[in-house]
Amino acid sequence: MYKLDESKINEFKEPFGPLYPDFKDAIPAIKSANFLISVGDETTKNLVENDIIPDLAIIDNRIQRKDHNHDIIRVDNILNAVNPAGTLTSNLWETIESAINSTIEDEENRIIVVEGEEDLAVLPCLLMAPEDGVILYGQPNEGLVFVNVMDAKDLAIKLLTYFNEA
Repeated sequence: MYKLDESKINEFKEPFGPLYPDFKDAIPAIKSANFLISVGDETTKNLVENDIIPDLAIIDNRIQRKDHNHDIIRVDNILNAVNPAGTLTSNLWETIESAINSTIEDEENRIIVVEGEEDLAVLPCLLMAPEDGVILYGQPNEGLVFVNVMDAKDLAIKLLTYFNEA
């Protein structure tokens, strides 16, 4: 398990890509994505409400640190992972890798339900998703972040250096 160095937390506050204050403004770009990953319950819920099912969704049944139980799961392939807040576990990495590879192989959507917190899952997704993929996640109280995998891979590699083995 790798734990984020708390002194580096501010490095994660800036969006990894363009920020859309209004979700609907991002829909045309979202629909043009070849491989779509959503990280977060609110982001996934907004996609589903707009009839967009991501290839892979990663949720933890919480929105802004509050329990949130809603019916956003519309896929048959549900995986589970454990990832405490502020960490990246091998279990989460392996589950994301398996989900991405399986989704590419069989073209069936998947969802990962994280016990703990999914916020940092964007980093392994950036390293394992297809280069033409898109990752969406919410920036609390600001909007939706739209990340082209190819554009943010180097940033993900840099940010991973802020983790220590726990």
